Amino acid sequence: MLFFDSMLPPQQIQSKKSSSYKADGETCKITYGSGAISGFFSKDNVLVGDLVVKNQKFIEATRETSVTFIIGKFDGILGLGYPEISVGKAPPIWQSMQEQELLADDVFSFWLNRDPDASSGGELVFGGMDPKHYKGDHTYVPVSRKGYWQFNMGDLLIDGHSTGFCAKGCAAIVDSGTSLLAGPTAIVAQVNHAIGAEGIISTECKEVVSEYGEMILNLLIAQTDPQKVCSQVGLCMFDGKRSVSNGIESVVDKENLGSDAMCSVCEMAVVWIENQLRENKTKELILNYANQLCERLPSPNGESTVSCHQISKMPNLAFTIANKTFILTPEQYIVKLEQGGQTVCISGFMAFDIPPPRGPLWILGDVFMGAYHTVFDFGKDRIGFAKSA
Repeated sequence: MLFFDSMLPPQQIQSKKSSSYKADGETCKITYGSGAISGFFSKDNVLVGDLVVKNQKFIEATRETSVTFIIGKFDGILGLGYPEISVGKAPPIWQSMQEQELLADDVFSFWLNRDPDASSGGELVFGGMDPKHYKGDHTYVPVSRKGYWQFNMGDLLIDGHSTGFCAKGCAAIVDSGTSLLAGPTAIVAQVNHAIGAEGIISTECKEVVSEYGEMILNLLIAQTDPQKVCSQVGLCMFDGKRSVSNGIESVVDKENLGSDAMCSVCEMAVVWIENQLRENKTKELILNYANQLCERLPSPNGESTVSCHQISKMPNLAFTIANKTFILTPEQYIVKLEQGGQTVCISGFMAFDIPPPRGPLWILGDVFMGAYHTVFDFGKDRIGFAKSA
């Protein structure tokens, strides 16, 4: 029998010691966002808390290609997505629990403890939720696409102001396996600017704002379709051949007159300028703001650092879900790490661009789930959020 217990030390499966073990032999490989595993399928009874899940199909990993897998203090990965994305048709453990009628209710729920000094890191409950770990009622939103736990969310607000890119809605995934919040570069750059996070300076971005910013601004004032602005200024050209960048669909000329980088930056500039126009800012302020964002673009290879001394001065950020506002305070979206005896603070936001039709997409990881107790209701295909307690 296999045991799932966070208090056990790291260990390998010793199948010969289990009388309920059944060999399968089918080989497999799974690629994750930061590495991959390969191995073979097996079956055994799995003990989760006091529940015995019989004949659960799982992977015995024989090869791991990631520093995370090597240094991480864990024995394996417990996939909790929908069976639509399961490898080898292996049912997620919650589906096996449901089929074997082990649960009082067809849900599982997460409480993540963000106190680094606490003895308990959190709680995963199958079949219900612990009322000690949330306040008030949960707000539920339907699953929009099975696979990951995906739903339709609204805007991201900075100190109550729209960031524009998701003003008409974006897709979002709730994922306990993602440490931070991942979203479109166009929005994360605005977050970096608002909280004073370290960014990278883009010469292409500054060139676009300097040479084309006023033209973009005038086209938007003239109510030109925002998705056609960059083609009209000559950075994303028409020929009917479609390309995507930063989650916005564009069209590229056969002669490829506008580079992908310039086209991508132009599309972000359109988002920034259009959003500032909604705030009735002057032309000078709008172009200056866009130029400043060119110095705050998030690095695609890492997190953005911030000053730990400035946290109290940072704005609240908020996601709109099911027409309700879910606020994250600076203390909640800034992550503190200990490095060499010193405290380093990083932004809880990282850039992650998914093109249409799947994107634009947000991944609400542990930073969000730490602030909001999360219920995954597979009986009614919905997700619920309530303030963590």
